[in-house]
Amino acid sequence: MEKKWSQEEKEGYRLIHNEGGKDLGISSGSRVAILSEDGYAFKDFLGTGKIVPYEDWRLPAGERAADLASRLSIEDIAGLMLYSAHQLIPAKGPLAAAFGGTYDGKAFEESGASPWDLTDQQKEFIVKDRVRHVLIMKLQDTETAVRWNNKLQALAENTGFGIPANNSSDPRHGAGSSAEYMGVTGEPISKWANGIGLTAAFEPEAVREFGEIGAAEYRALGITTALSPQIDLATEPRWMRFADTFGEHTELTVEMTRAYCEGFQTTKNSPDGWGDESVNTMVKHFPGGGPCEAGRDGHYAYGKYAVYPGGKFEEHLRPFTEGAFSLKGGTKTASAVMPYYTISYGVDQTYGENVGNSFSKYIVNDLLRGRLGYDGVVCTDWGITHDMGKTEEEFAGKCWGVEGLTEAERHLKALEAGVDQFGGNNDAGPVLEAYRLGCEKYGEEAMRSRFERSAARLLLNMFRTGLFENPYLDMEHSCQVVGCREFSEKGYLSQLKSVTLLKNRDGVLPLAEQIKVYIPRRHIRPYLNFMSSMTPDVSVEPAGKGAAADYFVVVDTPEEADAAVCFIESPISVGYDPEDRKRGGSGYVPVTLQYRPYEAKQARLHSLAGGDPLETSDDRSYRGKWNTAANEEDLDLVIETKKRMGERPVIVSVNLKNPMVMAELEPYADAVLVDYGVSPQAVLDVITGRFIPCGLLPLQMPADMDTVERQAEDEAFDMECYKDSEGHIYEFGFGMNYDGVIEDVRTEKYGRQSRRRTK
Repeated sequence: MEKKWSQEEKEGYRLIHNEGGKDLGISSGSRVAILSEDGYAFKDFLGTGKIVPYEDWRLPAGERAADLASRLSIEDIAGLMLYSAHQLIPAKGPLAAAFGGTYDGKAFEESGASPWDLTDQQKEFIVKDRVRHVLIMKLQDTETAVRWNNKLQALAENTGFGIPANNSSDPRHGAGSSAEYMGVTGEPISKWANGIGLTAAFEPEAVREFGEIGAAEYRALGITTALSPQIDLATEPRWMRFADTFGEHTELTVEMTRAYCEGFQTTKNSPDGWGDESVNTMVKHFPGGGPCEAGRDGHYAYGKYAVYPGGKFEEHLRPFTEGAFSLKGGTKTASAVMPYYTISYGVDQTYGENVGNSFSKYIVNDLLRGRLGYDGVVCTDWGITHDMGKTEEEFAGKCWGVEGLTEAERHLKALEAGVDQFGGNNDAGPVLEAYRLGCEKYGEEAMRSRFERSAARLLLNMFRTGLFENPYLDMEHSCQVVGCREFSEKGYLSQLKSVTLLKNRDGVLPLAEQIKVYIPRRHIRPYLNFMSSMTPDVSVEPAGKGAAADYFVVVDTPEEADAAVCFIESPISVGYDPEDRKRGGSGYVPVTLQYRPYEAKQARLHSLAGGDPLETSDDRSYRGKWNTAANEEDLDLVIETKKRMGERPVIVSVNLKNPMVMAELEPYADAVLVDYGVSPQAVLDVITGRFIPCGLLPLQMPADMDTVERQAEDEAFDMECYKDSEGHIYEFGFGMNYDGVIEDVRTEKYGRQSRRRTK
């Protein structure tokens, strides 16, 4: 493994070379790496004159991890247990206000700092709090990623035991993902269909290739842990995180999960699969975040409960047990697991607790560790030990079920449950206080042993991925890999394969290029966004309008057009309304999957779960209440366009984030396509016939909201499906090409698993 390193790239390292100029190794401070056939192996970091076990690259990773864990102080281990808040590189622009970061006490724009300089906060948590797991959100470009990583690793290496940083990212490859805190990709990383879009192609083998490519790009950016895949069974159609799952089909999700994890984690030609091409996967969210009551999400106090009215708790474990924990390749199992925020209501029959999954001894220790035998890292979701907000909708800490405990007590309770790591925590103080409390309760020997077990698990993921041998990046290599032509082309093909044609009356598609096309503007009313802030009232120019200029002559009015293309999205709604609370109501309203005002006549008379320190009632029912989609005018836009176009074709392209009620929309469209988060070019390539559609519905489209209310949150394929004006049923596996309905072995393999009821 001969490799050249420039002084600039090594950021503080010096080369060791012989008279012929061949690199023998690198050195910084007391740490030396000698170039061998196995790569750079750090030796004698402790200055003892010998190689101690954790420094010996020839020993098994598990042995090295256990040795180092035994040498660490409690302060060192507490640092390993921390997973940083989201980092912006550099910390500038609109996001900086929310996520922060200063340079010598100044904002980036005023500091004169380089984009790859470390923030004051990064320096502090690496040195003072000994954090070694860093979550990257924003990257300006590949050069910035390389230089920042090398600076960070140099600082980490020269601190304490020189433990390298294990950098991570939420999904960065989605062309239009709705993933939580999706990576802000200034770097030219390849763009792929996201979770449910990958499923629409029904090709698990393609997901493995995505994993291999994604891992190569991640490693070139200094990322060694992927906070993905999201393998929750999406059995609740109203859940806001539906689009980032692999859907509700268990066997298909199992295969997708296995392919994703093996693609990311496997280093080719490695005996055990692990190596310097591997990226750890952190599967989420155990034991399945899909069955959230009435579709309300666990990021907020109003969505803290998961329910199982269909008795399908065990079904939701299968993507973990048969997928993530049963890999066929050498790595054998996903290296980390993240429990969801939710309280799995009524599941714990051993201790009788209704607490967030990461605080539950039954969920983590008895079920995950004990019955399922999982011994990898368990990392909490972000911010569960922080205090909750002052209102149910406030985006704040998510300490569900343990709101009355102190922050340190919450840390201890999670440790007692079997958790190893705390997401979104930069401060070691509460972990050290939890250790002190644990010593009082169990004795120092027991707590030391407990901390070492977590340290060994956390260090194992660093040793297996080669970080201790070389955590540094080579600029030339990284720039050649990230977003290279081959990777980008394969990513774009995945986008194309995901686009699903649902209707094509009289064969109006494909449209001829260079005809005159009208694309109307959208209007969206204010609503509570992901961060629970009220969005402004806004008019939107669809992204497809700008892209369409490369395909058509875009005109300003329907009257001058040969065809119209309406770019819209599925209904936007939130299941909690602060205004209802202010008027004396409970605040709970229905999540609606239709555009027009919806009254929840068929909702449960009483909720299945409830209880919150901010509420006087434990009944969260919204029966008889109303809600309207914030983008109701998407429907008006289609109806008005059809009225003005007359007999000329109207094409509707829906960015589908959840299943939706098509009955309002479909009769006014000559053709309907749905995508699950792709570039507008991919949709236009299908509309014009540059690519023949082949995507299939990875979900059910409900006939109406009554069937949505009647379905069980934890049960798959239990809705009546919509039948359109052409007689087609929008069921799982349905899709069309230009010749008609696709009859495909892909759906035959997995089966519909549905009652196939229609209305």
